[in-house]
Amino acid sequence: MREAVLIKSFPNGITLRLDGELPFEELLTEISYKFSEARAFFGKVSMALSIEGREVSGPEEIRILNAIQSSSDVKIICIVGRDEATNKNFIRALAHMEKKLSGGEDGQFFKGSLKNKEVLETENSIIVLGDVYPGSAVVSARNVIILGGLYGEAYAGGNGREGAFVAALEMEPERIKIGDFKYKPTARQSRWGIRPKVQPKIAYVKNNKITFDGLTKDLLSTF
Repeated sequence: MREAVLIKSFPNGITLRLDGELPFEELLTEISYKFSEARAFFGKVSMALSIEGREVSGPEEIRILNAIQSSSDVKIICIVGRDEATNKNFIRALAHMEKKLSGGEDGQFFKGSLKNKEVLETENSIIVLGDVYPGSAVVSARNVIILGGLYGEAYAGGNGREGAFVAALEMEPERIKIGDFKYKPTARQSRWGIRPKVQPKIAYVKNNKITFDGLTKDLLSTF
């Protein structure tokens, strides 16, 4: 008989392969059981999560995350697709950032997208699990990581902290400010036109101006 829930691992993450026909409530029960049984095996760890086998809605994703985190010491830092070429470096870099946060640096997570001129402000480093749409903004006294697209504004290092950065899976900001340095694109490309392959990017201050680079674990480890 086919198992309702299979757990497989990949670098810095786990994949849940779910039965496509079992009622969702029964799947949740099985997910809780599986992770409860494997609590000692996983230990306290932060991972990315990939879901395969069936389509799940946003509310169902949240219930899956709650089931995992209430039944184990695993912290899910993001949900990724199957395109490992796109996600690989970003997951590694994010895992490094999460390790820094858990090592004593104050930080927090926000699940959801910012739209309709919403503004999210915090004194801590912030990881946004969603998009920041035009007209909306994320403001942090420390660092900003966006697990989605930055199409609005981001402000980091608001407390004058040196070495602050803004990172995003898709970087097309209206404006970025890091410390006392500002960046505003001279012309915005259409989100709906032909676009190059997405590469996660990080913005930081170098030689007295904001610089953009591809986001890698090695680069992020320098901050």
